[in-house]
Amino acid sequence: MDQASVRTPLEHRWLIAAAPALFLLLWSAGFPIAKIGLRYATPLALLSIRFALSVAVLLVLCVWRRPVWPRGAQAWLHLAVTGFLVQVMYFGLSYLSLTAGLASTVLALVVSLQPILVGVLAPALVAERVSARKWVGLILGLLGAAGVIVARGRVEVQSLSALLLAVGALGGMTAAMLYEKRFGTRQDPLSANLIQYAIGFVVCAPLSVWFETVHVQWTGTFVAALLYLVIGNSLIAITLLLAMTRAGKVSQVASLFFFVPPGAALMSYAMLGEVLPAPAWWAMAVAIVGVAIATTARS
Repeated sequence: MDQASVRTPLEHRWLIAAAPALFLLLWSAGFPIAKIGLRYATPLALLSIRFALSVAVLLVLCVWRRPVWPRGAQAWLHLAVTGFLVQVMYFGLSYLSLTAGLASTVLALVVSLQPILVGVLAPALVAERVSARKWVGLILGLLGAAGVIVARGRVEVQSLSALLLAVGALGGMTAAMLYEKRFGTRQDPLSANLIQYAIGFVVCAPLSVWFETVHVQWTGTFVAALLYLVIGNSLIAITLLLAMTRAGKVSQVASLFFFVPPGAALMSYAMLGEVLPAPAWWAMAVAIVGVAIATTARS
């Protein structure tokens, strides 16, 4: 038997096993790193620079690798819609909510409601049955995630507008996952990401000029945060998320987001010195059990 034919399935199995953990690590770190970046730039300006750099990197990679481009206007449209929902709705509204005074713990709690929304909407929109067993896991995961956040400190909503921005971000990512599951097709990650980040830049850059007093302070810390947001969040994490969504059931992939608040809490402790109280560890265990129940299929 050809060694390449044996090695490829093993590589695929390794990638499938590692993808959720790598995605959660990168995504969780995005919360404290975004908080650091927003100290030095207005939100839409930060996003515009982030998207511009992502497009520049992807253009170079596309020239070198020459990926296959989407075929047909419909494939381009589906990529553009997903890009708008993730890049503009989710990231844009999340950054705006933090700038409007919403605590990062409240934002993490709001977006962790996503699996519940996906579980409710998936049966009607993508013909996917969500069992009672998954509902139990989803609810346990939500309770555990909320417990981690509450254990870190008081959950305060500074303003209704900031909360509504966070709810909009929640709706954007939920819609993106459902849309990708129903209409998404296998595309080359390079060309697909290039299209989606170009959409993000085309929308956010004019909005930044029109509605913000643009401010960017180019410090070493800001550059480091920006590089992570470009490479870790924009280029790697989003690719993993969309690939996992196309490969598995959307409600199972969505339930991974229950790991994000505990992960963000740990990352915030490491990067910002925010202490994680002892009760949060018990709540984290509840979240992990819930995710395991929701995502582990019966034999």
